[in-house]
Formats: sequence, structure tokens, C-alpha cells
Amino acid sequence: MLRTTPAAPTGTAAKVPPQSATPAVPGAPGARARGRHRSPRKNGRVKTGVVVALACGLLAAGTTFALHLGLAAARVNTPAASAPSTGTAGRGAAAATTLQVLSVSPDNSADPLTPANPVRIVFSAPLTAKSPLPTFSPAVAGRWQSVGNNTIVFTPSAAVAATTEETLLIPGGRSGERSVTGLTLTASVTAVFQAGGWSTLRLEQLLAQLGYLPMTWNPSGSSQPGSTVAASYLKGRTVVAVPASGVLSWQSGYPAALTSQWQPGKSGVILTGALMAFEANEGLPMTGNVTSGLWQALLSAVERGQSNPNGYAFALVVKAHPETITIWHNGRVVMHGVANTGAPATPTPNGTWPVYLRRAAQVMRGLYPNGTPYADPVQYVSFFNGDYAVHSMKRASYGTAQSLGCVELPLNEAKQAYPYLTYGSLVTVTGPAPETAS
Repeated sequence: MLRTTPAAPTGTAAKVPPQSATPAVPGAPGARARGRHRSPRKNGRVKTGVVVALACGLLAAGTTFALHLGLAAARVNTPAASAPSTGTAGRGAAAATTLQVLSVSPDNSADPLTPANPVRIVFSAPLTAKSPLPTFSPAVAGRWQSVGNNTIVFTPSAAVAATTEETLLIPGGRSGERSVTGLTLTASVTAVFQAGGWSTLRLEQLLAQLGYLPMTWNPSGSSQPGSTVAASYLKGRTVVAVPASGVLSWQSGYPAALTSQWQPGKSGVILTGALMAFEANEGLPMTGNVTSGLWQALLSAVERGQSNPNGYAFALVVKAHPETITIWHNGRVVMHGVANTGAPATPTPNGTWPVYLRRAAQVMRGLYPNGTPYADPVQYVSFFNGDYAVHSMKRASYGTAQSLGCVELPLNEAKQAYPYLTYGSLVTVTGPAPETAS
């Protein structure tokens, strides 16, 4: 097992996230250790807030997750004893022996809680009629009913006031939820969400207006630039933000690898990266979460006309022959060159992640797959997925799968890429798995 940490950053160009927060990302340190170095962590803990695909998997019993302001995984606290295995077999075994919460909706706080838009909970198995009902705090008048085999729905008697924060407790344990076959929810699940009051689409409009999204926001009618507070304002300590009329359109030049990941008004990695970039520039904790403090900072930035000083950058790593990296900045290609990704024993996973930690130089320490230790000095390091990073590496050749999992570049290319891979910039890795040598 690898048990090392990269050395402290050197050089004046190094920067650490506000409050030294290291957001958790899929594949975070500890998820895989074979032949890999680890990204830095503070006090052995990883701050959560970047995982945006929670609804795609099981919600483990004992999980606390938040649907605050449209980000479906604002916080996750899972007891180690009840956390599902990362392997397919482990997950299947957990599903067969315990009751699971598969999803809770609404999962976007732009959605109000009304009779026409009820709360829906999906379990992994049908509940017995004697199972206790989930509860709201503050209490909400309404009724629960079963819909289909595995789903229960709460319909409120009247619309819940906008911006009201509701905590939904799904009871677990011996006196908690139970399936018709006797499966139990081993610990309670708690969901926290807002009952409307602001819109993810409005958030996107403002971020695009300030250059944190690769899109152009063209307001129409009374929603002209400089008058955005007409649709976004603070009422006491509460943010009220509804979509303004206008057109949100992609800027030209970006590849389908980026544009295909966008759904207007829906949370996703593009929005998370934009939020992280804004938080980094504003000196806020870089979590990718939306809070009232972030809204206040965003509205203030809009009023001041304070645009993203870094512009919008996107990096695409293609595992082909030869392997390459391409970086777009404000819609045009600014860098293209050869790269190395992970060898067959230590492959680089496919996916898209935001840059969450940058270091001008450091020594990467760890173990090769055969257990031999290594200590490699590298420069221009941008971590994007747990302990995976883009950085320089001295090699005899480039363009093939030969790294320990990171994206390696020649020194000059790494130096060219580093200024664009700022906090929140997205890195997409795509392509086939490397072939194992015969």
C-alpha cells in the first residue's frame, strides 16, 4: 500500500486553495494506491463538496447528504462500517443484505415544494406497511403514499414558502425502515434541501455573464447587463434569484467533449468547476457548493462588473496513438502536444474533473507496482482527480501509456499548460484502456 504525500510546494508560482481545503473528487486519495503518489491532504481528511454524481449510486445507510442550492452532494458523511464497497461484487452483496435509499428528489433546490412537485424517495426494495414514515423539520403538512413497488411520495397540503430549508429524516436502525422481505436500513439517512427561492439556471446566467462558463448570456427585455439584480437580490439574509429572460448560448470553438456534458439548469461538473473557479478568485472555501455567502459574493461581483480574470479553460487528454493534450482558452486552442497517460498496470481513468490543487514544483513519492519506491521531481503540477495530476516528467519519449497514472508532459509543454489549468478548469480524459504488453 502506498502511504506517502507529495512534498511541500516550491517556487513563487505555487498556490494553495483558500483555507487549504482539498475537495473530494471521484477517485480521491485512498481509493487506489497501486503505484500512485497521493495528493496533499490536511490533517488526514479530505473536504467534501465536488462529487456531483451521488444520485448515480446507492446512498449508504448512515449517509448525510445535502441538496443545498442545487448541488446534489454538498456534503457526505458515511460511517466506515456502512459504506458500500467500491467493487461491483461488494456493492451487489450490500444491496442483497441491507435496504438502501437509491434517491431523494427534488434534487435541485430551484424546484419548489408544492402539491404539484412532491418529495419522492426511491428504495432498493418495497417497504413493509409497518415501516415508519420519514419526517420533516420544520414540520410540513401533507401525506405519504406508495407509488410503484419501491417508491414513496410525500405531497404537501400547500406550497412550502420559498427559501425554506427543510431537513428530511429517513429513519434507520432497528426501529427504522424495513422491506417486505425483512431487509433493514442500517442507519438513518438525512436529506437537507431548500424549498425553491432561487434557480440553478439563474446561477448559470450570472456565472456566464462574468466569464466563468464557456457560454454567452444575452439578456432581453428589462434584464439588461447592469440590472441583473432585478432577478437576483438579497431579501434580508435570503437570496431570491429567478431566471431572467434571455439566451444562454455556447461560445464557438469548444469541442463536443465539453459541450456534450451540459444541461441547462442542471447541476454537473461544468457548473461545479465554474463555482470552484469563482470561489478561488473570491477567496472563499473552494468546495464547489452554493451557499448564501457565495450568492452574496456573486451578486456583488456582478454589480462591480468583476469578470473572471483567468478566462475559461478546458483541457482534453486523448488516449490514442500518439496520446495528446489539447487546451482551449476562451474558445480557441492555445496548446496542443503529446502526453503520456497511465501504463496498463496503473491506467489513467476516463472522465471529467476540475483542477482543485496547483503546485509549481514538488517531488512525487510513492511505490511502483512492484513495490520499489520512487521520488521524482516534477514541475507545473495541476491535480484534477484525487492523486491524478497534469505535470512535467522527463522521459525519453512521449505519446504513449507509460506513466503511473498521471498525465505527463515535456517540461516546455507543461510550462505552457500550467497558466491555463487554474482552479476549477476542467480536465477530460478519454480513450481506450492501454493494451497490456504480451
